[in-house]
Amino acid sequence: MAEAADFQGTSPSPARRWLRRTTALLAGAPLVAGLVQLPAAGPAHADGQSAAKADADSGSVAVAVDSLTPSAPTDGDTVTVSGTVTNNGKQTVTDAHVGLRVGPEVNTRSSVDAIAKDSDDLQGSIAPEIDDKYTEKFSKLTPGVAEHFNISVPVDDLDLGEDGVYEFAVSLSGETSSQPWNQILGIQRTFLPWQPDEAAPRTRTTALWPLVSTTHMAAETGPNEEQTPVFLNDDLAKEISPGGRLNQMVTLGKDLDITWVVDPDLLASVDAMTGSYRVRDGDKTVVGTHQAVAKQWLAELQDAVADEEVVALPFADPDLASLAHNGTDVTGSLNQLKGATDVINNTVEPILHVKPSTDFAWPVDGAVDRSIVKVATSAGADNVITRSDSLQETSGLPYTPSAARPIGGGTTAVVTDARLSKAFEGDLTTASASTLAVQRFLAQSLALNLQTGKQRSVVVAPQRMLSGSQARAMADALRALQGGTWSESQKLAAAAAAKPDPDATTKVPGASSYPSALRRKELPRSAFVQIARTQDTLDNFQVVLSDPSRVVTPFGRALNREMSASWRGRADEAESFRADVKRYLDGLTGRVRLIDKSETKLSGRSATIPVTVQNNLVQDVGPLVLRLTSTNPTRLEIDGADYEEQPISVSGGHSQSVKFTTSANANGRATVIAQLYTMDGRKYGEPVTFDVKVTEITATVMLVIGGGVLLLVLAGFRMYTQRKRAAARKAEKDEGDGTEEPGDPEDGPENDGPENPEGPDERLQKESEAEESDAYPRADAPEQPSDPTPDTAAESADPSGTGERVDR
Repeated sequence: MAEAADFQGTSPSPARRWLRRTTALLAGAPLVAGLVQLPAAGPAHADGQSAAKADADSGSVAVAVDSLTPSAPTDGDTVTVSGTVTNNGKQTVTDAHVGLRVGPEVNTRSSVDAIAKDSDDLQGSIAPEIDDKYTEKFSKLTPGVAEHFNISVPVDDLDLGEDGVYEFAVSLSGETSSQPWNQILGIQRTFLPWQPDEAAPRTRTTALWPLVSTTHMAAETGPNEEQTPVFLNDDLAKEISPGGRLNQMVTLGKDLDITWVVDPDLLASVDAMTGSYRVRDGDKTVVGTHQAVAKQWLAELQDAVADEEVVALPFADPDLASLAHNGTDVTGSLNQLKGATDVINNTVEPILHVKPSTDFAWPVDGAVDRSIVKVATSAGADNVITRSDSLQETSGLPYTPSAARPIGGGTTAVVTDARLSKAFEGDLTTASASTLAVQRFLAQSLALNLQTGKQRSVVVAPQRMLSGSQARAMADALRALQGGTWSESQKLAAAAAAKPDPDATTKVPGASSYPSALRRKELPRSAFVQIARTQDTLDNFQVVLSDPSRVVTPFGRALNREMSASWRGRADEAESFRADVKRYLDGLTGRVRLIDKSETKLSGRSATIPVTVQNNLVQDVGPLVLRLTSTNPTRLEIDGADYEEQPISVSGGHSQSVKFTTSANANGRATVIAQLYTMDGRKYGEPVTFDVKVTEITATVMLVIGGGVLLLVLAGFRMYTQRKRAAARKAEKDEGDGTEEPGDPEDGPENDGPENPEGPDERLQKESEAEESDAYPRADAPEQPSDPTPDTAAESADPSGTGERVDR
């Protein structure tokens, strides 16, 4: 914010201001006259003052203001201050007392910052104590011992005068043995906002209340029908349990007039915990047991946001600046942002039962440049939440302008106030730190209101993940502000739609103005490259599944989480998460694969080669295309060409074989490649390469086979003629005497008596049977090279191994 914006405008109470100045002048005149008549201090006295100041500069006593109530008093109130004083020196402090001091009115917002920065400095100007009856005395303060104090004073006795912010200090004065005179040994400055009457006009203040967390869910889900979710750890259960950070956010927020800003991923994660879920524990997962806690937290949140304004960020709160600076040149990165936006309506409203606004983009810390604005609006947001230390005033306005700024292209920059938004950063675990933060916030708010008589809209956007102590401090400040007299609550949508100040800056800075500290924590380009590769694998995988939603939903959300702004400052964890998602997806796609084959031998001109596809998923896959390619088609052809393709579908948990017809043209070894493809022609999985050894049938072998066939034919003809001749002789004998004479010479060598016991018919029959046996082998005889069937046995259709079945 330009320093010119710190100057205060016309006071709403000019009469009171004139009266106060006149009274101070009259009261101070005698004192000035007395000082003129005093002689110059002697050397001894000067040395004593120097010694006292040196001791005072050391700040040997720490003063902590643990409570100041009311934070913004009005007429008739009693201000109560409590805290502790601790002697951090080596000497005992004696004759000590705690006193209250009211300083002059603080006129500018930058003066508030300066006082807060040096709140315990003893070298600066110190206002006098108010009436000594509002003190607490201690006879001694022992080194290292904290003493509690509690002082109450009517606000009328503080003499605050006109409306404004006043420096309010608590000091400890006392003596030490080495310096036995009264001196200030410790001080703590804070602020007292004073606006007893209703301000006109009142600042319209919007306070964002972010419900954002880190990534908790893995891409992995169970193989059952419900797809049991798996959590990376049990940290989310701790956050939503009583006393946890997110539990406190809901408990505190339900009583405030705020705008809830939610990450749909957080809601989806807690909603998943209400049912069965598992939590990683080393290399295994265990059953989750915090269903009751999740249900209770969601019920309380639903009650808190009922009839309230809810703004939903894109799923998993993507890092817009990282995407703008490192991811826009990576194909598909902007589609990830669009997908994270599209899923909002299917997540927030079903869980919270309120319709959220999706019209706001919120870069980290509100830091913007032109590229960030372009990316932020690419998914449909018309409003970009930025911060005044990023979109800085350059027109020299003497006041803080309203939040809404038109920045071109129909886009509105909602400029949050940097001082108010950063008021609750840092360690606020101690009561003193929390109290100082609250009083500083209120002081800045009132100082802003007093700058001008114009009514303005102001937006407060704290850090995304408030700790429990930070949330409590902000809640205390908002309660005081919303119960005060100079501010009124306003919704974020109304602030964005408010009439902009015509003199406010609307120029978005260039990339060089983006803070280097934030740039160092961005997601690198390599992260977006890895996200794109994982998305490509997912796209290739889902088209082969019978139920792709079981994969697209969990992995799509996991890819959104890989872009989350919550990974800032956690580069190693972010890289591990991305690698885990990719590894798990590769494992699933690898469960649909080709079975490896060893060398195959072919000993004929044609044969069939089976190739087996295994599906170790529970759901069916297909249709896929299986292509078998010969790398040497002059030796081995697949279906008469270089390759052949066949469609294939495989049931879950099964294997399926496809047979390809091959023909050999020459002897030798040919390499064959089997590869799966999706229906749109993209390769799926790894190929399987194997060799086919081809043995061509030679001419000599064909001659041998032909000769054998001829011999069979001749043997058959001889048997036929011999049987015909024997039948003729028998017929002639029967026509003679009806008996057959032994040793008939016509019988020839077939009637040789004992030397040839077998007759011609018997011998011919045996010869014929022997020849037939040689020509036609038995069914169980070894396979011959001339067989028309291939010598390669069909592969088993069963899976080669059980493996882990994951239902996707």
